[in-house]
Amino acid sequence: MLLDQIKTSITTALKSGESRRVDTLRFLVAAVQNVAIAKYGAKGVEGLTDADVLDVIKKQAKTHKESIDAFTQAGRTELAAKEAEELAILEAYLPKPLTDEEIKILLAPVLVSGKKDFGKLMGKAMAAVKGQADGGVVSAILKQMLSPS
Repeated sequence: MLLDQIKTSITTALKSGESRRVDTLRFLVAAVQNVAIAKYGAKGVEGLTDADVLDVIKKQAKTHKESIDAFTQAGRTELAAKEAEELAILEAYLPKPLTDEEIKILLAPVLVSGKKDFGKLMGKAMAAVKGQADGGVVSAILKQMLSPS
């Protein structure tokens, strides 16, 4: 299970003295445990699936990306660099994102449905990519595919 892999990584990082990795992964485990309690109650971590853990990692990665943008705009490069390091640690546990071409292949059947409502198409598109691509990227590609060239 992914959570066990993360906990093993914490132990390895502790032994090798990688304090940034330890802190980042501990924060991740705490967030996962909070989600487990909120979602499964008394069952807690026992009820977690890898999909639940991946959702937490994606949310934290998104937060780090937003922080990097904010710190860069504010001229705080040292804080942006710290956030970038933590983001890289988290991204190691995420599946490889799809390329634009792979996304277009997955979206082709969605467009065949003939629906014109972008919201419904976007819902089907996100279901088709199954969380392997950022919603903003999927939206941009879908708009591009919909526009007459």
